[in-house]
Amino acid sequence: MFFERPESGERAILVHMDMYDESVQESPRELEELALSAGADPIDILIGTRHRPVSKYFIGTGKLDELRTLVAEHKAEVVIFNHSLSPAQARNVEREIQCRVLDRTGLILDIFAQRARTHEGKLQVELAQLEYMSTRLVRGWTHLERQKGGIGLRGPGETQLETDRRLLRARIKTIHSRLEKVRKQREQGRRSRQRAEVPTLSLVGYTNAGKSTLFNRITDADVYAADQLFATLDPTLRKVELADVGPAILADTVGFIRHLPHKLVESFRATLQETIDATLLLHVIDAFDEERQGHITEVENVLREIGADEVPLLQVYNKIDQMPGQQPRIDRNDEGVPTRVWLSAASGEGIDLLLQAINERLTDDIFHETMNLSPREGQLRAQLYAQGAVLQETVDDQGAMHLEVRLQRKDLLQILSRLGLPTEQYRIHEIY
Repeated sequence: MFFERPESGERAILVHMDMYDESVQESPRELEELALSAGADPIDILIGTRHRPVSKYFIGTGKLDELRTLVAEHKAEVVIFNHSLSPAQARNVEREIQCRVLDRTGLILDIFAQRARTHEGKLQVELAQLEYMSTRLVRGWTHLERQKGGIGLRGPGETQLETDRRLLRARIKTIHSRLEKVRKQREQGRRSRQRAEVPTLSLVGYTNAGKSTLFNRITDADVYAADQLFATLDPTLRKVELADVGPAILADTVGFIRHLPHKLVESFRATLQETIDATLLLHVIDAFDEERQGHITEVENVLREIGADEVPLLQVYNKIDQMPGQQPRIDRNDEGVPTRVWLSAASGEGIDLLLQAINERLTDDIFHETMNLSPREGQLRAQLYAQGAVLQETVDDQGAMHLEVRLQRKDLLQILSRLGLPTEQYRIHEIY
């Protein structure tokens, strides 16, 4: 119904209004990128300034006249607003300029519809589209003003508008039911990973920050990555091996954007659950973008909205290959904990530093010390070797074994518990 659409290449006029209220401010450059990502052909942009939107047309009558002229002059097929319009505003503008009108929310939904590949992704997009459409249904079926009441039906029948709304409600209910099954399946997978104590790393960030490129670089995967907004829509999970941690799950998620439509956030809650339940969030930031601070704020707002603002977070400043003189590095806080990594996912510079920072953030309880074992404790020695925890070993003249051991403290405690050995009997010498 929504997904078999060709690359349209429709001639589009863009409309951007600078608002004095910064909370509703948008970026005209981002609007152009969104339009291009949707397959439109932006041929002109109408820019103006307003204290507040006009209730009837959103823009003033003067700008409406300019827009009508631009549409006629360029033979435009669609007008795209960089703002959310009410259903009445969209209809009023369409009626005045005799051209199809799309607002920012509708444009983002259109891009999502093109990019959805998995069954779950398509269900989530369709749900968001249906809920968006349900507020915009108007009576367009005057030739079917009333359906006839058939045998067994009372009254004059439903209007076509009522029928459309009833069908939409039924479809929305069906999709909610299917997504609930998907949510339960994902929850089972998360519970099994938690039982196995496998940490999850979730890539989050503004759209087109380079999350999928970084994902491919770390996992050797082949996830679609392109220099366009919302290149990734469906979540992808891959297993990675970390030096001190062992196996971990890396999740690539949908990018965020300024004023991400609330219906999309709701529809993608099953997908975003990977972010909420992550052990560590990797916030990928386009370090070269002049609007990066605003993008950071927007991502933090969405994380707060989905309830993930309390999850530990490591900032990843990407695309330093576009910044002359910028070298890969790790920034730390006053306690020496990594808080920010500068790298380039495209060239691979700094990836080793990122893995080092992830290891440090996930292994704040690493046991890296010397254990002195007697010849009778060969079973413990074998278990440590089986874990790959022994870095080096020396044996003295009395046959005592001195092992340099590095592993997570919880893993050592499990070994000792399995062998029935009391932890306090070992004199531990910390390595400096």
